[in-house]
Amino acid sequence: MPDFTAIDLARIQFAFTISFHIVYPAFSIGLASYLATLNFLSLWTGDRTYLQLFDYWKRIFAIAFGMGVVSGVVMSYQFGTNWSVFADKTGPILGPLMGYEVLSAFFLEAGFLGVVLFGRNRVGPVLHFFATLMVALGTFASAFWILSVNSWMQTPAGYAVNAQGQFIPADWFAAIFNPSFPYRLVHMVLAAYLTTSLAVGAVGALHLLRGDRSASVRTMFSMAMWMAAIVAPIQIFAGDMHGLNTLEHQPAKIAAMEGHFEGEKGAPLILFGMPDMANARTNYKLAVPYLGSLILTHSLDGYVPGLKDFPRENWPPAPIVFWSFRVMVGLGFAMLGLGLWGLFARWRGVFYDNGWLHRAAFVMGPAGFIAVLAGWITTEVGRQPFVVQGLLRTADAASPIAAPAVAASLIGFVIVYATVMAFGFVYIGVLMNKPPDAPAPVDEDAPMRAAGTAPGVAAELGAQGGAH
Repeated sequence: MPDFTAIDLARIQFAFTISFHIVYPAFSIGLASYLATLNFLSLWTGDRTYLQLFDYWKRIFAIAFGMGVVSGVVMSYQFGTNWSVFADKTGPILGPLMGYEVLSAFFLEAGFLGVVLFGRNRVGPVLHFFATLMVALGTFASAFWILSVNSWMQTPAGYAVNAQGQFIPADWFAAIFNPSFPYRLVHMVLAAYLTTSLAVGAVGALHLLRGDRSASVRTMFSMAMWMAAIVAPIQIFAGDMHGLNTLEHQPAKIAAMEGHFEGEKGAPLILFGMPDMANARTNYKLAVPYLGSLILTHSLDGYVPGLKDFPRENWPPAPIVFWSFRVMVGLGFAMLGLGLWGLFARWRGVFYDNGWLHRAAFVMGPAGFIAVLAGWITTEVGRQPFVVQGLLRTADAASPIAAPAVAASLIGFVIVYATVMAFGFVYIGVLMNKPPDAPAPVDEDAPMRAAGTAPGVAAELGAQGGAH
């Protein structure tokens, strides 16, 4: 790694750890809401199928939640080791916001998680549903605060600069609800729901392909496909609104995303091409005339900026942003197509018998995770060369640390993540490979409850046994 500077290695390290981390919150946010929905439906309808699915997915949620916590803690340490100047400059604003995330979100999740996983027969079904709802609320609150932090870095507001060059809060409301925050929050939460629906749908499709037509498998697949059909078009609309906001506040990012080096009215939409930073042009373009302006400005002759409208030292790396954006958008339209295919299969009455639909749903299982990664690459790399847009450059935010020290920690992260995270992925895959009606683990507290030590639990225990 002698050719890499300490800043290069620090950026690679943070990109590596966040790439592993982000897939877990994206999954746990959606899965927590799915568990709350299943719990509610089991109470409302009395159908034990929903409870059976709840017990199936809660084990997967527990693993994903734990892996998300572990990988998130690792990232926070990097602020002090590799990015101490960033931590010092932005700490008066970002520190409290991240502290609010711990106090209002993580404690809420951790406080009720044990009840969700082990407490149904101890607290009763209503309080158990309340605990599940609190965990789902906690995951949303976590997304709220983390997206507020990230959005402030993209569109800083409500700040002042003190004598030490630190960003200090001047208006907390403006800082939290900065210009891009509402769009990013909606976009990320919808992405989490889509990611979860595709993962759940892939598991349901897998078991349908194996010939399992049990009520739990059919319900799982049906709920997932409904979610994909409903959320995918909403996400495309939310993405369009997000794009308009980005055009207003981060036009250089839009220029890189679209592959435009020359600003122009009536700009085409470049579907594919090879952005060439050295020669400031996009080669081998396949473009649709005027469509770029129509999408970005909602006008055929609207002006779309190019990278040449900005100082060259402020250009984001266009090739990475250009292609990551297309991966995200392409997968988004594939999700829309899958949802529409599911609706068509329902209308034809072959929803549970269409093998090609089930194969497509299974193949699309990882698509949500890939789209989330592509979206984060687009938004983070597109902000470069700034770590706080227009205010603090990435090169000025790093710690005064030697490259070999960063390289050593990076190698350590790669080894640990390759072991621990791979184990998490594999174990989740093993759980998903089992059918939902597989025998549940032995309940060690059942004899004690049957003896009457917990009032009113015997009936619930018997009903739970019937579900399995």
